[in-house]
Amino acid sequence: MATDKRVFTLRLKDDNFNKIKYIADKNKRSIAMQIEYLIEQHIEQFEKEKGIIGTGE
Repeated sequence: MATDKRVFTLRLKDDNFNKIKYIADKNKRSIAMQIEYLIEQHIEQFEKEKGIIGTGE
């Protein structure tokens, strides 16, 4: 399955990993999709407060 998503390593404290896994399970998402969702929510909130972020693309 081809994807346009970048792959990278993310190191988390065990406690944070376990909590994100718990939330992901409750939301019927994979851990990766839950992390992506949380990042998207944070970016959206940041841009509401500070303005749109230019990505240079």
